[in-house]
Amino acid sequence: MKRNVGTTDMVIRIVIGIAIAILGIVYQSWWGLLAIIPIATGFIRFCGLYAIFGIKTCPADK
Repeated sequence: MKRNVGTTDMVIRIVIGIAIAILGIVYQSWWGLLAIIPIATGFIRFCGLYAIFGIKTCPADK
């Protein structure tokens, strides 16, 4: 898997994932488990949907 998630995108995904997890805990909802997706794609730096649509937010390989 080649990286297709840039640094800014990674930080945004992780912050959004943490926010979703906190809201899930506060409201005691299983919807907080959806936080796994943005957090995982942020840390792995690979997004399957980006690969399908040919999007790449990381700098070009040299």
